[in-house]
Amino acid sequence: MSELIAEKNRILWHFDQQTLVIEPWGENSLRVRATCRPQLNDHLWALLPQTEQPQADISRGTETLSLCNGNITATVNIKGQLAFYNQRGELILEEFWRQRSTVGIGATEKSQDKYISALKMDAREFKAIPGGKHQLTVRFESRPDEKIYGMGQYQQSCLDLKGCTLELAQRNSQASVPFMLSSLGYGMLWNNPAIGEATFGKNITRWEAQVTEQMDYWITAGDTPAEIMHQYGRATGTAPLMPEYATGFWQCKLRYRTQQEVLDVAREYKRRHLPISVIVIDFFHWPNQGTWCFDPADWPDPKAMVAELKSLGIETMVSVWPTVDSRTDNYKEMKSKGYLVNTDRGVSVNLDFLGNCTFFDATHPGARQYVWEKVKQNYYDLGIRTFWLDEAEPEYRAYDFDNYRYHLGPVLEVGNIYPQKFAQGFYEGLQQEGENEIVNLVRCAWAGSQRYGVLAWSGDIHSSFHALRNQIAAGLNMGLAGIPWWTTDIGGFQGGNVNDPAFQELLIRWFQWGVFCPVMRLHGYREPQIQPSEPWRDGIAQCNSGAPNEVWSYGEENYQLMKSGLFLREKLRPYISRVMQQAHEHGDPAMRTMFYQYPEQAESWQVEDQYMFGADILVAPVLYAGQRERKVWLPAGENWVALNGERYQGGETIVACAPLDEIPVFVREGAKVKAELGI
Repeated sequence: MSELIAEKNRILWHFDQQTLVIEPWGENSLRVRATCRPQLNDHLWALLPQTEQPQADISRGTETLSLCNGNITATVNIKGQLAFYNQRGELILEEFWRQRSTVGIGATEKSQDKYISALKMDAREFKAIPGGKHQLTVRFESRPDEKIYGMGQYQQSCLDLKGCTLELAQRNSQASVPFMLSSLGYGMLWNNPAIGEATFGKNITRWEAQVTEQMDYWITAGDTPAEIMHQYGRATGTAPLMPEYATGFWQCKLRYRTQQEVLDVAREYKRRHLPISVIVIDFFHWPNQGTWCFDPADWPDPKAMVAELKSLGIETMVSVWPTVDSRTDNYKEMKSKGYLVNTDRGVSVNLDFLGNCTFFDATHPGARQYVWEKVKQNYYDLGIRTFWLDEAEPEYRAYDFDNYRYHLGPVLEVGNIYPQKFAQGFYEGLQQEGENEIVNLVRCAWAGSQRYGVLAWSGDIHSSFHALRNQIAAGLNMGLAGIPWWTTDIGGFQGGNVNDPAFQELLIRWFQWGVFCPVMRLHGYREPQIQPSEPWRDGIAQCNSGAPNEVWSYGEENYQLMKSGLFLREKLRPYISRVMQQAHEHGDPAMRTMFYQYPEQAESWQVEDQYMFGADILVAPVLYAGQRERKVWLPAGENWVALNGERYQGGETIVACAPLDEIPVFVREGAKVKAELGI
């Protein structure tokens, strides 16, 4: 016989080996856990500890227990079936059960027979695997009219994820951040870092973890997307306050090979009186991977370089990879201390790129401290305060997740948390040094990464309009997964020839869009590539480099177009700082879907190729080669002003002109930024 127990401020259901626990966790929110082990574990994973637990209302029915916390109520029946309701008593989510004896608690009396089935499918399926843990599948009823957003960054054009199957795994250009926002008025965090899969089908919603000890998710209800995101921000943390310098223009390429190259580029920007805030020093400025220092042959006085850049008003960012070459002294020491990722089969080589390399284990507190101490000695003490945490998935040569093991457990069980822990090590290291303005560029993220000053970017994407279109959905869904600091490589990372007119058009369109991204960063591996001049030298000199990638590298006409974009970005910076204040205080995305700002207008849920940059600027990027006009929907209840001063009344779709020197951008009449832009 199963048990329904009201215990203090939570409710429990128990039958055979399985225990289900539901408890309040933040305003209008619940944490739901279940296990077949003797007891629950208390890993927080993405969640923050509760300082004050809300007092829930618990009520008992004939064969049910219900727990109400503000706008959300969970009801579980004697058979263990679970359903969730909002404050109006409307069903927002229910588990998927198909048993002969099942009667769904979320069903009306007339529809109860749909749950009677010989399929023998439980909503919570714990399949035992060797080692005492489980493969977990959790099933929910699907609502065909539901729209689903968030979940991080996937290289696809789908903004609405209904109908999609998503791998819950980290890869180069893919960031699994498993928080979903539903058009039905709830948000749900899959609070489990295991490798798995999420399916938002028309017939079923399914979450899977390949190896785990327990089911763990957090669910919240709200009347608007903003209310849901604010509650999620309080549960998992919000981004720090973005440093003022980070709102400006970032110059980058693969790669500046020497100290002199970096200084020459910085001086040229200043000679031309162009705004620039950050210059980025990419990989293989080091002798070998895992040395985490400048190669003195090509960087003879990096401290003086950093000081000169600082005097020019430019911050220096350096690339730090998690790879450790087996030939280095650091490898030997880290291997002896258990600070490296282990393999269960074969040789412990995770990446064979210019050396046999193993990733440091970012889930190991000692390894994080060890790496930070090297970084502090070789970079921070030179005056460098911001870091590029590349390869942060990490990018295995073969994504054989079943073959790798971290300090926290097998990668199949905990692998998705690696980028969060990588960022945590640098964030806490900088905090220990008294820094309070922390931003690090990270090529991946998981739930909770935002609280560690993570600026995520979309990885090594192709230089194409197809890839550009994918980035709009990626950036908007990252924002709805709680990662407001997000950007791309302007122009795409790979495949752009600086002399190709077709690529130049793509670059201009991407650059124009980049002006209205949370961070504006020009980067890429441009062609024709520059081959190494000293290939016999170890380390740095083995790498080739991309062609020049500064704004003046593409001819005078393109230079003038990009120059105007740089000065437009400068005008926007006070506004961007205000937008980032909202992200810090409440968890609002910087790039916002139209429905985030105007949820009451039905059209806002249909438009996927334009967005709000903060609350006051509507951006409609040009996403196709040769396109010189495009449709733009202007929300009702507002008057809108184009950058050229033309005024439009909201509530209609217009055809906006899009000559090569501009993309359609509209400012809400009456907004402060309108005067700042001089329109």
